[in-house]
Amino acid sequence: MRQHKTDILIIGLGLAGIAAAITAAKSGKKITILTKTKNKSSGNTPWAQGGIVYKGLKDSSEQLKKDILKAGAGHCWEEAVEHLCKYGPDLVEEILINTLKIPFNANKSELERVAEGAHSVPRVLYHADKTGKSIHDRALKYLESIKNVEILTNHMAIDLLTFSHHSIETTDIYKKPACFGAMVLNNETGEVISMLASKTILATGGAGQLFLHTTNPKEATGDGIAMAWRAGARCFNLHYIQFHPTAFYHPSGRFLISEAMRGEGANLINHQGKAFMGEYHKDGALAPRDVVSRSIHKEMLKEETDCVFLDITHKESQWVKQRFPTIYDYCLSKGVDITKQPIPVVPAAHYSCGGVGVNLVGKTSLKRLYAVGEIACTGVHGANRLASTSLLECLVWGYFTGKDVVEEKDDADYFPPMQDWFLGKREVDKARIAQEWLTIKNTMWNLAGLIRSQDKLRSATNILRSLQSEVEQFYQRSKLDNNILSLRNGAQAALAIISSALEDRESLGTHYVEGE
Repeated sequence: MRQHKTDILIIGLGLAGIAAAITAAKSGKKITILTKTKNKSSGNTPWAQGGIVYKGLKDSSEQLKKDILKAGAGHCWEEAVEHLCKYGPDLVEEILINTLKIPFNANKSELERVAEGAHSVPRVLYHADKTGKSIHDRALKYLESIKNVEILTNHMAIDLLTFSHHSIETTDIYKKPACFGAMVLNNETGEVISMLASKTILATGGAGQLFLHTTNPKEATGDGIAMAWRAGARCFNLHYIQFHPTAFYHPSGRFLISEAMRGEGANLINHQGKAFMGEYHKDGALAPRDVVSRSIHKEMLKEETDCVFLDITHKESQWVKQRFPTIYDYCLSKGVDITKQPIPVVPAAHYSCGGVGVNLVGKTSLKRLYAVGEIACTGVHGANRLASTSLLECLVWGYFTGKDVVEEKDDADYFPPMQDWFLGKREVDKARIAQEWLTIKNTMWNLAGLIRSQDKLRSATNILRSLQSEVEQFYQRSKLDNNILSLRNGAQAALAIISSALEDRESLGTHYVEGE
């Protein structure tokens, strides 16, 4: 089995992974970045429409902190929130505005700022409705210019390498649990590579594809949660899954309709054309996302419909096209002119507030292993994420993680001897994979989605335990590819989320529990 050695291995190519790589690369160390996609437009970052938190004209770090804590339902780690509020705006200015020169919307020389749901002041920077893509494109271009950074597309991590699981040196079990890289599949050649690294950073993104309705791209299958769980890294708050209230409802799939549209005055209406959010919350359509999502869900049940509508037709047509060009073009391609017709929308799994537990510099409970971005649980989001804080968290923790991985020694030069990786020989049954995914998605949506109960969660556990056992056997026998690896990870991550939800009988934030 071929080995590949690098100083820093980063698994994932969203903003968090890129920010960590750019920062760490200044040390001159060799950095290898993996993405399981065939191209470099990977992860949730390019899909982020709304914007990134900066600072309002009449704002303060203390005010931002209050808004985050309120949205997080009192479950945030205050120290992490303070860290984000203290350093976030300055890093936006230093990295995004001055270095990468992101073309945020501006009025003459003044950057435009908008308010989104649960923000007390306008403080969100944006570039039309493609903020994430603009940031990702420029950050990636900058990263590609750095000589000591290697990016491997169509390479998927199979498992994290740890002393206790993969070393054949028997006394290594007495060492403090640590990670020394990952076993990696080159999906083009089928070769399995032992990717050895002094430091490993998980930047694999979220787990939205575990649910029937999601705004996440196809690659968001909970890989990081599953790998960290198997490796023994501490994970928490996994059951706090934020559902975005407004995903475009269409047979071809779901597409995010940015919260910024509601921030600009779009109304949520039912099939009778009645605005209904005032019946559920004093803030109406700009209530916290979990409230809006559940309200839509309840309205759909009450009306016995498959969707509700988001209406911005009262705005001037040209303004809508200029403000939301991506949404306009996409909806039009599906037969909906948003300047003339309300948009059919449903809630959809959007963001994982929990994940692999980390400190202020991205360290996990395993030595030599870090986590950044949506895969990490920094404690910032608590039980519910404040809108447009995700890209900011990626930037802040990416930066500080990138600094720490080059400064922290931590026995980083020890690489134990390993056994060869056993490879199955059976061709992957794609029909079976499709069927198993349907089971996961429907189980998670119906039994562990917007409204949960202990009975539903126990039923989900029974279904997914059986499925995971079968999938693991399937995986052991099969030739490896991205499909079987993603399914294996999805089954494991789904069970981990259910396990976390079962432990919490109280409704809080995104975790809404019905009585027994």
